[in-house]
Amino acid sequence: MGDMPLNDMPWWRWRSTVRSALHMLSDPAFQQEYWLAGREGYGDVTDAVYRLVEDTWLDNWPAERYLGSVFRDGEETTLVDAAVLRVLRILHEVGPDAPAATYLQHPGWPEALAACRAAHVRLALADGDDPDRPPRTLGELRTLLRTA
Repeated sequence: MGDMPLNDMPWWRWRSTVRSALHMLSDPAFQQEYWLAGREGYGDVTDAVYRLVEDTWLDNWPAERYLGSVFRDGEETTLVDAAVLRVLRILHEVGPDAPAATYLQHPGWPEALAACRAAHVRLALADGDDPDRPPRTLGELRTLLRTA
């Protein structure tokens, strides 16, 4: 997203959406400041989960299916699969409309957070981005996806 060559992956729009979700799901400070506080502009936990799996159907098949189109290599697919499985396990246990606090207090959340962080960092660095910059708002993401 920052310096990422937007057309170097065939389905870079899907990659951008997955990266955005992983970024939010991997950042505990962001989650406290935005999701728990109910601040606008970023969606909620459920929105992030759906962005992670919506276009790609990563809730139905492995990331390896998108090797070379959304994901660059086997390391990315392995990390994304681990993140998706951990987050979906929690979603199925607490329900899609649970408040943010329910997700963040789930005993499996630290493990999901770490898996999302590993995937986020790997994808961000592969795209030439700083994984520690703040997540983009949903409006910024929509603009990015329209302009390139």
